[in-house]
Amino acid sequence: MKKQKLTTLGKVFDRVDEMSAACYDQNIDVPDVSFDNLDVLRISGEPHDIRPVAARSISNRLGVPYPYLRRCPPDVQALNLNHWITKEKNDQLLFRFDGQDVRAVFTTKYIPVDNFEVCERLDSLGYGPDTEVQCHLDPEFMSLSIPDGKHSFDINGDRFTGGLSFSNSEVGLASLSISCYYLRLVCSNGLIAKSDVSASYRHVSTKILSEFPQVIDKVSYELGAQRSQFKLSMESPVDDPESTLDSFNRQFGLNASEKEAVEWAWPHEMGDTMFAVVNTYTRAAQWNELSAESSFRLSRVGGNILGMLN
Repeated sequence: MKKQKLTTLGKVFDRVDEMSAACYDQNIDVPDVSFDNLDVLRISGEPHDIRPVAARSISNRLGVPYPYLRRCPPDVQALNLNHWITKEKNDQLLFRFDGQDVRAVFTTKYIPVDNFEVCERLDSLGYGPDTEVQCHLDPEFMSLSIPDGKHSFDINGDRFTGGLSFSNSEVGLASLSISCYYLRLVCSNGLIAKSDVSASYRHVSTKILSEFPQVIDKVSYELGAQRSQFKLSMESPVDDPESTLDSFNRQFGLNASEKEAVEWAWPHEMGDTMFAVVNTYTRAAQWNELSAESSFRLSRVGGNILGMLN
């Protein structure tokens, strides 16, 4: 469900439920952990594959640069990891598993918020299974955006619908966040706006989900503010759009696949205004080869660029 244009909350709920079927958490005594290499660790002698996101977070936690470790042969990886795990200050760490795979490692103070909980909370707030949503979802990241017809507007015949965007990572790629969202109906490009009231929460408190209604109200209040920004983008000429795209790619630190998505999107949105530039990034978010996190990032880059105009 990474690149569907519009689906329903019920279908997202079913997919999240399916993806989490074999997931569980366990506090592990640090002395019981050893490493064969960067891709396999052992817990009390039992081997477990380490997923890439977990491998990167383990490397960072132990203070060994991930790019360096990845270039090392397996025996040097093991030597480094087995040395530095003995320096870990916590007696236990929280391991998140999917079957036998390690998908994330955190301190025991970390309180994960799962995508299933986010969907359940939205359901309790009246967003039923038939609610139309735009969703980018994979095992590492979920971006779930809900357009609201009450916040629709037209600019020069182009129709937009505002709404809310919820993003979450069960493996620590990002905090749970709520932001303004805009769907351009002609192409289903979704833009996640830069907003002063966008809210994000570290996963260290059970209050996160209980605060949803208040934060939703605050974010919803800002939905009308972007209309003038869209209009301004349509009226802002760009002399060299492709050079402008290259500049923004560097400014926002896009990775290789994200840059490739922008190249794919440009012919679909080609134009000589900032509106075309903004829509290139939101169109790029729909490219099928992207991770869910990259799709979210590109939607947010579009929003950040829109917010920069004055």
